[in-house]
Amino acid sequence: QVLRVESGGGSVQAGSSLRLSCVASRYRYSFQCWGWFRQGPGQEREGVASISPDGASTLYADSVKGRFTISQDHAKNTLYLQMDSLKPEDAATYYCAASPTCPGAGRPPRNWGPLFTYWGQGTQVTVSS
Repeated sequence: QVLRVESGGGSVQAGSSLRLSCVASRYRYSFQCWGWFRQGPGQEREGVASISPDGASTLYADSVKGRFTISQDHAKNTLYLQMDSLKPEDAATYYCAASPTCPGAGRPPRNWGPLFTYWGQGTQVTVSS
């Protein structure tokens, strides 16, 4: 498993926070970009956030802007997704992913998926109202 979601998923009430983490088993700089995706029941997978290797460029889906923060720790080869002010519509299975190239700012998050080569196993997030 190249990417492994370590922790963070769970069941919370609306307004709560969770932090997801994802560890890369291979050397981090083999990838150019990390990302988080989610897929709700009966929904298509959508991009949530992405981050460039130097952290200078981050992209977010409009639905999570201002509430979610993507970050990385190079020393630990770990990617994070801090999720604040969670809403019931955020409930989904969340996946981390790695790509040889970052999505451009003009690429809709629903179209990020094909860019990403390696995927974590997913972690469930449930948000009750």
